[in-house]
Amino acid sequence: MALDPEKIPRHVAIIMDGNGRWAKQRGMPRIRGHQVGADSVRAVLKACRKFGVDYLTLYAFSSENWVRPKAEIRGLMTLLRKFLREQAFELHDNEVRLRVIGHKEDLPDAVRAELDRVIEETAHYQKGTLLLALSYGSRVEITDAVRAIAEKVRCGELAPDTITEQTVAGHLYAPDVPDPDLLIRTSGEYRISNFLLWQCSYSELYVTPVLWPDFREAEFEAALVNYQGRHRRFGGIQ
Repeated sequence: MALDPEKIPRHVAIIMDGNGRWAKQRGMPRIRGHQVGADSVRAVLKACRKFGVDYLTLYAFSSENWVRPKAEIRGLMTLLRKFLREQAFELHDNEVRLRVIGHKEDLPDAVRAELDRVIEETAHYQKGTLLLALSYGSRVEITDAVRAIAEKVRCGELAPDTITEQTVAGHLYAPDVPDPDLLIRTSGEYRISNFLLWQCSYSELYVTPVLWPDFREAEFEAALVNYQGRHRRFGGIQ
């Protein structure tokens, strides 16, 4: 089935799951699954440009992932730095800007420095946006928003009876980014896993048994085809 260019989702979010299982199935260390998974990130980013997806948000490292073995975390952080160095030229070539949501201050100094460099260098691009959710948890994000709103109320800048859904949304990490139209989860798990809980209230969900290291352009296109077959009513009956 050919894609309808008029029905391409503007924003796709992905829970990249299955790296560890992919490696275990092959008798490899878990970090190998993450390394191959980085190739899937590159493939999907290229597919977004090809098909016309404006925003891509990737759940790269959750706030809960800090409980993983220290050796695995070190490997993931090293891989993230390597990815940023190697991917930067493609962001430039495609005029895609990089942004981060989450508690970036939790990351190692070297990783933050690399992130800040690429974010600054790509900030002016307008042909696409890659958002990396790093040390991110949606409940923490909502809590941070509530805390910021409460501080404005305390200071007299905001009246409680004027708080709306738009007020809350405006205090999230990326308030200018449209909510995801499509949320993809790989590896067959039917969980949102504390990812963009507010923003995904009306996102179309697509779960595939494909493990993330095997998820490339063809799998991404299949998700878009599935999405285009949905009828989005947003609570209505039309």
